[in-house]
Amino acid sequence: MDSGDDHDVLDSRGRKKRYHRHTPRQIQDLESMFKVCPHPDEKQRMQLSRDLGLEPRQIKFWFQNRRTQMKAQQDRSDNCLLRSENDKIRCENIAMRAALKNVICPSCGSSSCTEDPYFDEQKLRMENSRLKDELDRVSSLASRYLGRSVTQLPPVPSVSVSSLDLSVGCYSNSGMSSSLDLDLLLRNSSSFPYAYRASITELEKPLMMDIASNAMEEVIRLVQVDEPLWVKSGSDGREILQLETYDRMFKRSGHQLKFPDVRIEASRGSAVVVMDATTLIDMFMDASKWAELFPTIVSKARTIEVLSYGMAQSRRGSLELMYEELQVVSPVVPTREFFFLRCCQQIQQGVWAVADVSVDYPRANQLTPFSQSKRLPSGCLIEEMANGYSKVTWVEHVEIEENNLIPVLFEDLIDSGFAFGAQRWLATLQRMCDRLSCLAIAGLPTRELGGKTMTPSSDGKKSMMKLAQRMVNNFCANIGASNDHKWITLPGLNDARVRVTLHKSTDAGQSSGVLLSAATTIWLPISPDRVFSFFKDERTRAQWDVLSNGNTVQEVTHIMTGSHLGNSISLLRGLNSGQNTMLILQECCTDASGSSVVYSPIDLPAINVVMSGEDPSFISLLPSGFTILPDGRSVGGQGASSSSNPLGGSSGSLVTVAFQILMSSLPSAKLNMESVMTVNNLIGTTVRQIKAALNCPDI
Repeated sequence: MDSGDDHDVLDSRGRKKRYHRHTPRQIQDLESMFKVCPHPDEKQRMQLSRDLGLEPRQIKFWFQNRRTQMKAQQDRSDNCLLRSENDKIRCENIAMRAALKNVICPSCGSSSCTEDPYFDEQKLRMENSRLKDELDRVSSLASRYLGRSVTQLPPVPSVSVSSLDLSVGCYSNSGMSSSLDLDLLLRNSSSFPYAYRASITELEKPLMMDIASNAMEEVIRLVQVDEPLWVKSGSDGREILQLETYDRMFKRSGHQLKFPDVRIEASRGSAVVVMDATTLIDMFMDASKWAELFPTIVSKARTIEVLSYGMAQSRRGSLELMYEELQVVSPVVPTREFFFLRCCQQIQQGVWAVADVSVDYPRANQLTPFSQSKRLPSGCLIEEMANGYSKVTWVEHVEIEENNLIPVLFEDLIDSGFAFGAQRWLATLQRMCDRLSCLAIAGLPTRELGGKTMTPSSDGKKSMMKLAQRMVNNFCANIGASNDHKWITLPGLNDARVRVTLHKSTDAGQSSGVLLSAATTIWLPISPDRVFSFFKDERTRAQWDVLSNGNTVQEVTHIMTGSHLGNSISLLRGLNSGQNTMLILQECCTDASGSSVVYSPIDLPAINVVMSGEDPSFISLLPSGFTILPDGRSVGGQGASSSSNPLGGSSGSLVTVAFQILMSSLPSAKLNMESVMTVNNLIGTTVRQIKAALNCPDI
């Protein structure tokens, strides 16, 4: 039998290789067998070998190759079918999009057509324009901060974007309608006020590291150099930055804010705090801990991006881009906002430096600069001391644009520089470090009421301090003039008008529903210490507490939160009130920069849970209270200020009275005139009773 043609071919190594070509009859018989059995066994392959005159090995290889060929043909067929279906669906999609272009929305009358993802040339052009604009901005950054330009680019027109509402509060004096829409006032205190870009570009990172390095060097010199850079004032002993010397030393001329009226605020101070240096560094480099450490100053803080994590333990070399909003706890004082770099370096053994410096970091949809404030290189030097103490030297240095938003009552305090100066930061830091150290102290003084003693356990003490701290944080966050607070001014109370705002409560530990916050600020010609003692003393509470109905209260639990006797947490119970299941949780805080008394009703079952040491995060609170600040007016020759009490010469007090009320459990509730009059009368009566008790004229 003819077994086919044999030919000699060369393999890859140049050797001869036998190549066999099957005859048409052999191929026909093999194809017939393949249709019947694509996988013949050994017996079938031997039979084919005898019939066709081929070796069993040749039969085996032919069937393997035929199966491979068949699979490839099937795959090609499937691909063609899928491609055809895909083209069909795509054509249907395009046809539907074309039809939608002619559809008009019945509600708004606009077209509902959307961008075709298959034809995105315009999108690419916009992205290219954005990247060029960003590169141009980075080049400008280098020129402003480093004194040199990275690259020269032709001007690229900016992409038109929509603006955001940047107003600092809403101090409207217009008349009120009978119903205020919740949408006009609704806010969420936990939300971040601005959208911002997701990450730093690779081009910006080296520039920001260079900016942070220069800021660190400047902060260290500001801390260590005295005269002629810093000169002490003869009147109050404060250190004053000599701007001419500063400009010559750091060559900063021309780098100020581009506003017509700019004020420089610079201050320096030092203090010893009860906290080790590494713990302080960890709290400073964590935005959440930073805000919790300064609740009366930092209303919002967030880490946008970590550019360098630094060393694991010491945080040496850490660099972060952060956002913060600083406040005076009052609805009438505009906040200050900063996008800034924060870096940490260990200068030597046991000595760390933390430096901040503002950077131009635009928000999404930015049209105008987000802030009228700029943080020049500021920060602190932290020196480790014995027994877990640290010495902190703080430098605060900012540029502020003068404006007409500061109320007359607060002008002296703001102009003095104490409202946001180094002394306030240090006083708050000392008090908060004292508070944290008290968590480790065992033993609590208690008082008895009716033969019953309310004594928390050691874990109960920690739970009560955590609950009280959350109460204070909530109070400070909801009473300040943060940018996401929309305050409405109510008529009445002479020049000190009540302001109200609403927000929907969604956080754990707050009453669910719509909360009404109301506040007003008054001036009293009495020292802050005397006003604080008046509010703190439970024996005088009935003189100002409108809701007590004249009933006295008694302290049943007392926890010290610092070395100052005024810093404490109390649990109060009303006498002869008939409400034996309701108590008052109160925390009093005082330091050289100001004081506060914050309280909230709490029921007996909840406080028993806290005293047993269980988690207090589920307990609902509605904090109200007072903040007492010096008015910033000095009294000649009386009460001179000092490093321990820089505002000791203040002639009077700025008292903010604030209430929080659960207005409705319905998220769609509106602020009606009845609620307005209720809260207006509540604060008005409280203010009148305070002035009467302190023998103050009606100012």
